[in-house]
Amino acid sequence: RRTREDTRGELEVALGEQRDRVTGARNVRLPKGKLDGDETPELAAVREVREETGLAGRVVEPLGSVSYTYTTKKGEPVPKEVHFFLMELADGSAGEPDGEFGRVFWCPLDEAAARLSFGTEREVLERARLALEGR
Repeated sequence: RRTREDTRGELEVALGEQRDRVTGARNVRLPKGKLDGDETPELAAVREVREETGLAGRVVEPLGSVSYTYTTKKGEPVPKEVHFFLMELADGSAGEPDGEFGRVFWCPLDEAAARLSFGTEREVLERARLALEGR
């Protein structure tokens, strides 16, 4: 989702760690969020990555979308559709994250799938890997 090369030239992805609001479980996931008003999915992705991680990204290409339903603290189901994009760092500066994640960290691309908590995000990460291999 957000990639960079570390000092060894290995690609890395930005991941976030947070506690599930309902179960309290620790989850590692990709940054994502909701569209604001009439913004495009691309603009929302750039904004959400900036807000959640403090990092400025630039969309490289779409990676598809996933749909799922999550449950609120009150037990209400909420349908959600998330559009994912392969992104690269727009610059090396980092701002202050909004606190959505308890921790934001870089992870080698080859290790990231094992760290992610959700299968849908592991699938998106595989799409990103294939897109990068095709470049």
